[in-house]
Amino acid sequence: MLTIWGRTNSINVQKVLWACAEMKVPYDRIDAGMQYGVNDTPEFRRMNPNSLVPVVRDGALVLWESHAIVRYLARQHGMGTLCPADPQAAADADRWMDWVATTVWPPTRTVFWGLVRTPPEKRNMAEIDAAVVKLGEILAMLDTHLADRPWVTGDAFSMGDIPIGCIVQRWFNVPAKRPPLPHVEAFYKRLQARPAFKQIVDGPLT
Repeated sequence: MLTIWGRTNSINVQKVLWACAEMKVPYDRIDAGMQYGVNDTPEFRRMNPNSLVPVVRDGALVLWESHAIVRYLARQHGMGTLCPADPQAAADADRWMDWVATTVWPPTRTVFWGLVRTPPEKRNMAEIDAAVVKLGEILAMLDTHLADRPWVTGDAFSMGDIPIGCIVQRWFNVPAKRPPLPHVEAFYKRLQARPAFKQIVDGPLT
């Protein structure tokens, strides 16, 4: 049985839980991180010296880094579906997952933590507003890409849609002024039609 350490309101944990839900992979989940602690214990640090969630154990394998976990699970349980069987399509999905980590996440973190997890009196609104503008510019690239395809790799939903889907959900739910991104909005609506996304990701921001 797969074991997942992590709290359900973590964007990185949600990526893993969403992938499992898409493929109907059973798992045990242990609350960890923030108010739950656990990740600061010696036992947890032996699994992940970064002391971050998620961490998964699958038999003898202990794995951390959410995108690595999603790729592993997709190859184990969703080859030909969540993980494209075609090597070029799989590389395309990998590219979009890496783009989220390197380009999209930094301003997203500033916006999300600033507007959702920071009390109003402690917010640096100049920093948050600049990050909103930057994130809108970055997501405009995705908007152009999605103009002629429903999913990031083309006609089929894949692991490449999971990290950006979690970002998009937050983008459309933070209290910020957003530029018009019609193709990203349509992408979000397609995600909302997926039961696994509705179950795991598309809830109130906390």
